[in-house]
Amino acid sequence: MDPLRAQQLAAELEVDMMADMYNRMTQACHRKCVPPHYKDAELSKGESVCLDRCVAKYLEVHERMGKKLTELSLQDEELLRRMQQGTGTA
Repeated sequence: MDPLRAQQLAAELEVDMMADMYNRMTQACHRKCVPPHYKDAELSKGESVCLDRCVAKYLEVHERMGKKLTELSLQDEELLRRMQQGTGTA
């Protein structure tokens, strides 16, 4: 696969993953913060604060998980590189 096509696929995958994360966050925070039977057309102050905190926490956890997964991936790559050097394979 040529590098340009690989970059395009990676970009498409990233967009899909971000859309999925947004949809999951929206559903989770809506379920947590907004009652199933609406009383008013506008969000109450409590609902707004709940949604703000929920989104902030969701994004913080998502960022932490991304960093940890990247760290683990780099460790795996380093281990694989060391194993290949030890066995003389490339």
